[in-house]
Amino acid sequence: MNWSATFEPLLSWPVMAAILVPVLIAALAGLYFRQRGAWLRLAALAALALALANPVILDEEREPLKSVVALIVDRSQSQEIGERTAQTDQAVEGMKERLARFRQFEVRVVEAGRSDDRTETRLFSALDGAFHDVPPSRIGGALMITDGQVHDVPAKPALNAPLHALVTGHPDERDRRVRFEKAPRFGIVGKPLDMTYRVIDTNGAAGEADVRVSINGEQVSVQRAVIGREMPLQITMPTAGRNIVELAIDPVEGELTDTNNRAIALVDGIRENLRVLLVSGEPHAGERTWRNLLKSDASVDLVHFTILRPPEKQDGTPINELSLIAFPTRELFVERIHDFDLIIFDRYQHRDVLPILYYDYIAEYVEKGGALLIAAGPEYAGEQSIANTPLISALPAMPNGDVIEKAFYPRLTDLGKRHPVTRGLEGAASEPPRWSRWFRQIGIEQPEGEVVMKGADDKPLLLLDRKGEGRVGMFLSDQGWLWARGYEGGGPHVSLYRRIAHWLMKEPELEEERLTADGRGMVLDIRRQTMRDEAGSARVITPSGKTLDVKLNQSEPGIFTGSVETSEIGLYQIGNGDLKALAHVGPVNAPEFADVVSTEQVLRSAAQATGGDVRRLASSGILGNGISLPNVVPVRGSAEASGRDWIGFRTTDDSVLKSVSRVPLFGGFLGLGLLLLAMGAMWYREGR
Repeated sequence: MNWSATFEPLLSWPVMAAILVPVLIAALAGLYFRQRGAWLRLAALAALALALANPVILDEEREPLKSVVALIVDRSQSQEIGERTAQTDQAVEGMKERLARFRQFEVRVVEAGRSDDRTETRLFSALDGAFHDVPPSRIGGALMITDGQVHDVPAKPALNAPLHALVTGHPDERDRRVRFEKAPRFGIVGKPLDMTYRVIDTNGAAGEADVRVSINGEQVSVQRAVIGREMPLQITMPTAGRNIVELAIDPVEGELTDTNNRAIALVDGIRENLRVLLVSGEPHAGERTWRNLLKSDASVDLVHFTILRPPEKQDGTPINELSLIAFPTRELFVERIHDFDLIIFDRYQHRDVLPILYYDYIAEYVEKGGALLIAAGPEYAGEQSIANTPLISALPAMPNGDVIEKAFYPRLTDLGKRHPVTRGLEGAASEPPRWSRWFRQIGIEQPEGEVVMKGADDKPLLLLDRKGEGRVGMFLSDQGWLWARGYEGGGPHVSLYRRIAHWLMKEPELEEERLTADGRGMVLDIRRQTMRDEAGSARVITPSGKTLDVKLNQSEPGIFTGSVETSEIGLYQIGNGDLKALAHVGPVNAPEFADVVSTEQVLRSAAQATGGDVRRLASSGILGNGISLPNVVPVRGSAEASGRDWIGFRTTDDSVLKSVSRVPLFGGFLGLGLLLLAMGAMWYREGR
């Protein structure tokens, strides 16, 4: 029962003041002048004032509220190491039982660390969520059950109640790990890239350790690293695009886990500017199409020559009066031919500009990995065709002497609809295609390689072929400039020409048979590029060594994709047929795995700032899963909140009002009698 007194005036206070103040002044004046009955007048005035003020005694019935205690349970992946899961479960049940003994506490259990990305252990975010609807006066405190590796510890906790932590794991745990210290995100293909790394042993062990260095799943070296010292590492990017650099060390005896015995760095390989040699046989309407395209590509260094004055041309002009540059044939095709990534002959014919032996050098250049593109015109079908030179061994088709002069729409072949060079060209899906017609095509026979485009009478128009380690392309028309000039709406010449050039220069994204994979959150996406009708399934090996099959379904011609949700963070190996790929799912080198040794130090300062304590569940004297739980003690105000074998949580004085009983002190017959008595006594005294 809660008793209290209050006033419920019958009139407003200003009105009461207007009535009683003049009377009070008169009564006080009577006392001052010692008039008869002055005290009785004052008593009557007091009785009248009390009657108007209406004093009331209140009897409140209240229900006390409970203090809210948050029990934050760490369920992050590092808590799955060793006996930590069993210790956590045992501690949760034990502390819930101890807290349930006290009716003053309302316990809220929150499990944290199971976020989708699983990058960090964020217990204080979970703590804020547990108290989001609780007023500060009702917060009794918080208890965290964790391995101590918490990544969102604030510099100054906002909690105004004790924060305690029970740490799982065992004292003197040991773990060895490797991590990158400096890992650039980009590197030039074929050039050295400098990185640094460090091997760390938690027990301060000295010595050396072998570090295996792998790039895209292939081991490239073994480094001898001094434990604890930052070590240099120099690697060479093998390919353009995403490269996975992996460091791995062997586990040691007594180590907690080998999960962090690997470190990953994702490095994008960037090619240096591609060097292209463009040789135009003579000026023609489409000569500048290739030049403009290649010059507009910032990744291409272009050298362009046009044969304006062949040797057989004799017009009597003295050589010293010519402003033309002599064609440096020996420098280009003997001394520096291997400096070029691609050689293009645009309507070129053999006119003794190049010695016949040089065609052998070009064919050898292709066999050893070079790229050659023939943009053929009528010259290719004539007597001076380069097909009649030693270059014949590198060419994918021989001319039959026909020059087809008729209008036609270039179309993709069935193979071309799946080939990465021509797949998805804008306008190719309709019939006729939504691009302009061409009017000339060169006839060939015995084509080799892949025919990806056809022209008049369904004859081959674009051929792509492999010769030894190199590649050759042949465009059997010189009418591509019609697309560039916008004739009849033009066509996708930019994307087509660029894809041809980059396929010849072995751009990975344009390979016919390619397997790639990538992580999207905790989802593994697999992409298979193939010329076959079916891709089958992909075999996936998870970081823990488990295997699973992922069905690949066609998403567009030549492209098959599949996805699978995963729960493990790390490096996945994907295989399909003879192709293999690597993909890292989840955050790279996430803090959750950087340090897995249980610790009391991370939370100690935050706990002590709130009057709480951090202690281990298992001590060195406890074997197996045995743990030692502290007792729970309710504390009030600013009292101590921890002791040798106990932890305390604050109780609250807050309550909920359920009912109120009111008793007027100057109401009813009692008040009326007192008022009449005072007035009567005053009247009686005044009458004497």
